[in-house]
Amino acid sequence: MKLKQALEKKQFAVTTEVQAPIEQESEDLVKSLNLIRGRVDGVSLSEVEFQGIVGDTIKTCQTLKENRFESIYQTTTRDKNRIQLQKDLISAHHAGIENLLVFTEDYRITGDSLQEMMFFHVDAGKLQSVLQHFRDGRGIEGQEIEVQPNFCLGSGVEASWGKNVPDLELKEMEEMTKMGAGYFLTTPVFDVERFDKFMSRTNTFGVPVIAEVLILRTAGMARFLNRHLKSGLVPDWAIQKLAKATDKDKASIELFADTVKGLKDLCDGIHIITIGGEDKLRHYLDAAKLR
Repeated sequence: MKLKQALEKKQFAVTTEVQAPIEQESEDLVKSLNLIRGRVDGVSLSEVEFQGIVGDTIKTCQTLKENRFESIYQTTTRDKNRIQLQKDLISAHHAGIENLLVFTEDYRITGDSLQEMMFFHVDAGKLQSVLQHFRDGRGIEGQEIEVQPNFCLGSGVEASWGKNVPDLELKEMEEMTKMGAGYFLTTPVFDVERFDKFMSRTNTFGVPVIAEVLILRTAGMARFLNRHLKSGLVPDWAIQKLAKATDKDKASIELFADTVKGLKDLCDGIHIITIGGEDKLRHYLDAAKLR
């Protein structure tokens, strides 16, 4: 089933994220994903750069589609002008990609500041301009285009605020809703109670929300996220559970299953970040009773 159909039918959607291979062959990635075939509604491809070399995200999306996986092309608008954005989206359309996940900020906003407001309006404006030109059957320079890309559009939002969601984020969600967003994808959720409060503030937009769930394998990994991503993102009790566990894999799977259980009644799906652990994902799906 396609991701758009799963969301429209209010089926609890399950997606996951991988990186476009740089040296590794795409066939190896497909082999890993075959272990969860039929258990996820979409696989998003994040853009990655290593020593100046960038993985071919669109080509990898095409490879996944050819192997009967629902691929999601993931990109940002911050470092792209309208011409580059238009070029990439047309290329994605030609590759048969039907799903687009866009972040208008580098890991979302941090508060209500004038600078962030300006950045958001510029970034969202670029995307809106390109998509509107597609609907009108022309490019941004006025030329007619033969194709009219029409994506299931997802947009990233920051969920760690709880009920204290900044006005700017609410404005961003409102603008993306007007743009035709098919769903919102949140930042990683570790505290279900805080996420519940976030949902109470943002569920008025009528757009499905997919919660990102990052698989924690060690206490060190959790502490790293708190130091470098957002202070307090991973609750101390979760860190202690991993630190004291004699079986780290079992503790990791239990944390994941408990989080998913709490999310099932709050949102419309989950987006799983494995950080290279695709070969073990099936064990986490089993524990959480996800198909």
